[in-house]
Amino acid sequence: MPLNSQSPTVEKLGDGIDQLPNRRELTIKLDRPLSELSWIQKSLVCAELARLSYADPGPVEKIAYNAGLDQCTFIARDGAEAYVLGNRFDCFIVCRGTEPSQWNDIRADANAWTIATDIGRVHSGFHAEVNQLWPLLEQQIKENQRTMWFAGHSLGGAMSAVCAVRCKLSPIPSDPKAIFSFGAPRVGNRRYTSVLKAKHYRWVNNNDIVPRMPPRWMGYRHMGQEIYLNRHGRISYLRSWFRVRDRFRGLLSSLRVGKFDYFSDHSIAAYIGCIAKLYREELAGNPVKTPQHLPAE
Repeated sequence: MPLNSQSPTVEKLGDGIDQLPNRRELTIKLDRPLSELSWIQKSLVCAELARLSYADPGPVEKIAYNAGLDQCTFIARDGAEAYVLGNRFDCFIVCRGTEPSQWNDIRADANAWTIATDIGRVHSGFHAEVNQLWPLLEQQIKENQRTMWFAGHSLGGAMSAVCAVRCKLSPIPSDPKAIFSFGAPRVGNRRYTSVLKAKHYRWVNNNDIVPRMPPRWMGYRHMGQEIYLNRHGRISYLRSWFRVRDRFRGLLSSLRVGKFDYFSDHSIAAYIGCIAKLYREELAGNPVKTPQHLPAE
């Protein structure tokens, strides 16, 4: 179980495993290519890897190995952090999301002005975070021939999208296959978000406030296609007034149980709970159809 760590400045998070709610193992064993799984199964794997990214390398190595991932490389520089996980079939780049105790993360989220690049304007904070990590990440995958997948929650979802763009533009032999993001904010302007043609499964949970930031009036747009979970945790295609009504009812329901779902809906555990329920339905013989606005599998 080789564990590699390239961490010029690694911040210690404690054991980290306590941040993994309810489960200490991945639901699905990765003993075959991820591409052979259904899109719900892929989403569950990537959501659980995004949750796993918040833990320290020791626990992550054990859980990843038990799931069939014998590569586990933790990369950190100046508060920006990610894991490179893989087996003989697939390689995953999983970026860690916002940690309130990490000043670099807070600064990246708050630095909402765009910066010009050759391919469009991108969030300056997310751009700076990826600039810290990319040279180390590129060293890990520069000769990679396996299928490349990118995943992350919150800030990690935005960073994974920016990393996927960097991967596409680099001389790395394998292009990004897909991005799975959960509660991710907008990353750049229309030109930037149109560069990458890989599939992007962008999950948004009801009242999660983060995907609504930074605002559109600042020129920001999302990458990929939204998969919206309504207040019941079901995939829905609500728009305009129907979306507003669903969110309002979700807010009322959360307040009745002492929660404020602008924040509670952002939890990676909430995303995993909804996707895991869809996965169980699939196992029971009720597969979830690929959303019409997403490319066919």
